[in-house]
Amino acid sequence: MPFGLTNALTAVMDMMNRVFRTYLDKFMVVFINDILVYSRDKDKHTIHLRTVLQTLREHQIYDRLRMCEFWLEEMVFLGHVVFKEMIKVDLKS
Repeated sequence: MPFGLTNALTAVMDMMNRVFRTYLDKFMVVFINDILVYSRDKDKHTIHLRTVLQTLREHQIYDRLRMCEFWLEEMVFLGHVVFKEMIKVDLKS
């Protein structure tokens, strides 16, 4: 999509919601081009991660590997710090 289009983010968000509709809020969250995959244990996470990556491939949606992080037990996502046990507001942002 060309840069500078005013509805580009809306179009990307709409596409991501349609592509991942069956998985949203079950084991993943999508915000524009940020994808968070969450699971209760490592076995489930492997399945969930494989499902998300396969879905991306099937729809020819690609990203640079250097922009991806896998198997984190804590991270910052949309102004929140996500831990294994809880979610807190990120006071640094």
